[in-house]
Amino acid sequence: METRSATDRAAPAPAPRLRRLGRQPYGPVFEAMRAYTEARDEGSADELWLVEHEPVFTLGLNGRPEHLLAPGEIPVQQVDRGGQVTYHGPGQIVLYTLLDLRRLGLGVRALVSALERSVIRLLADYGIEAVARPDAPGVYVAGRKIAALGLRVRRGRCYHGLSLNHDMDLSPFARINPCGHAGLEVTSLARLGVGATQEEISRALCGHLCDELGYTGCPETLPAIEPLPRTTT
Repeated sequence: METRSATDRAAPAPAPRLRRLGRQPYGPVFEAMRAYTEARDEGSADELWLVEHEPVFTLGLNGRPEHLLAPGEIPVQQVDRGGQVTYHGPGQIVLYTLLDLRRLGLGVRALVSALERSVIRLLADYGIEAVARPDAPGVYVAGRKIAALGLRVRRGRCYHGLSLNHDMDLSPFARINPCGHAGLEVTSLARLGVGATQEEISRALCGHLCDELGYTGCPETLPAIEPLPRTTT
C-alpha cells in the first residue's frame, strides 16, 4: 500500500459521512465499527464517528496486562487496535475513522501523521504548541499526552481512531501506564485554559482532519447522521 500524503493525490475525495453518537458504552460502538468495516465494499462511504464513552480501559492487541495498575471498578475491554492501554471517559472527544485507505491512496503511517497533524493544528488555533513523538504515537503538550491514537486495518480499510482529552476527570490515567509508558503524564484542553465547547472542538477537529485527508466540503457540508449502523447477527 502506498504511503504518500493526502495532498499528493490527483483528485479530491468526497466528504465522508459523520455520525454523532453522543455518550455510549464502548462495547456496542466497537462491535458496530468492526461490522461496518467487514460489510463495506468499494462503493461504501467513508465515515467519521464522534462519540463520548462511558468509563472504560481498553487494551490493544499487544497490550500487556501489567500496564493495568489498578483498574478497580472501571471495566477493561480487550480490543483489536494497535497499542497498549488507554482510558476513555466522559469529557473526552473520541473520533473514529472508518476509511478506505486504498481508495484514499494512504498508508497507515500517513494516516497516523494526518491524525496527529489534525490535533496539532487544532491546538495551534488556541495558541498551544503541541508535537508528535516518533517513539509513541499521539500528541503531546510540554511532555504531557493530550491525544492518543490506535488503528486497525483490514483489507485496506481502517477503524478505531483518536481520542482527545477535552474537559474530563484525568485521575483514571493514574491507574494505568498510559499507552504502556510508566509515569507518562496526561493533560486536557480544559487544563490548558481552552474554554471552547465540545461541539466547537469536535467540529474544528473534523475540519482539520478532512483537510489533511484531502476531502472536499468539510466541515460545513459534512453530512451528519445520528444512530449506529444496523448490524446483522
